[in-house]
Amino acid sequence: MQKHVSSKAAILTVIVVLAFFVSLELYLRSKGAVTGYDDGPELWGHSREMVYEPADKATVFTGSSRIKYDLDIPTWERLTGNHAIQLAMVASSPRLFLTDLADDPKFKGKLIVDVTEVLFFSHRGNSYPDQFISYYKKRTPAQRASFVLNKPIESRLVFLSEGHYAINALLGRLHISDRPGIYPFLDFPSGFDPVMYNRQDIMTPEFVADTNQHNQVKAIWGLLKNDPTPPMSGKDLDSVMLSVKNDVNKIRARGGDVIFTRTPSTGFFWMAEQHMYPRKAYWDRLLAETGCKGIYFGDYPTLAKLDCPELSHLSQASAVIYTTNLVNILETEKGWSFSAR
Repeated sequence: MQKHVSSKAAILTVIVVLAFFVSLELYLRSKGAVTGYDDGPELWGHSREMVYEPADKATVFTGSSRIKYDLDIPTWERLTGNHAIQLAMVASSPRLFLTDLADDPKFKGKLIVDVTEVLFFSHRGNSYPDQFISYYKKRTPAQRASFVLNKPIESRLVFLSEGHYAINALLGRLHISDRPGIYPFLDFPSGFDPVMYNRQDIMTPEFVADTNQHNQVKAIWGLLKNDPTPPMSGKDLDSVMLSVKNDVNKIRARGGDVIFTRTPSTGFFWMAEQHMYPRKAYWDRLLAETGCKGIYFGDYPTLAKLDCPELSHLSQASAVIYTTNLVNILETEKGWSFSAR
């Protein structure tokens, strides 16, 4: 009798739990939530292991969040016949990823590094690049298997989105006042940042059409621009330039190539960046000291006209235009060639 009761209780518990998650999934979808992948160390590591593909078959990209939106990977691969390997990370400087590739004797490929000055030339430490690199180097067979099993499920269920519907994210949306010194929770709309399996970020059509959601993101940028940390200069800037130069030289010595890009921004974001990080002192100096070629969006009328809905990233439609022009510029001005052209 006791065993029978326990079985019924177990079955009832399973039914209640399933009903809860089905209801949660349906509710989130009714509110416009979309599926995607958690852009954690597992997904980054999956991309990182691809960098050893032949240089004529693949191009590696790194940077901060802008290149994750602005590079439309399907367009790139269709026009070039060349695999795009996306290693950029949101809210982070790509310098550690550049060093990681430079110190890897097996990497001999083509690398495009996108520069968002406030992050690339940053005093602020960011532990995430270190954590991602460390995870990649120390992955266990069990972690690899977990990634393979988890990803198909994750891409089909909205409530598994770590950035929007995990406990910490839900608690953050309670808008409780932060204690002094605590980094504020950044409440991005779910339609702003779905992540694809190839690590491309996209804006949903609903987000692109909704100025209220644009303003929600702009308000977050407004919080971040109040950071009192002054732009990097003097010996700190000299040290960064030297480090980047040494990394570039290591890659070139093995037969690889590095090109820098500066993707679009608009509105007060663009005005503030020009004021804080004058092109001559940062971008032009970076190219001069590394001897690398660069593609600065403002130098090309078609790219300079592109609009960022929330001032800092392109919609998918604009990303197609940016990527198409990027491929043409690389071929006609920078000496790169692709198998599909």
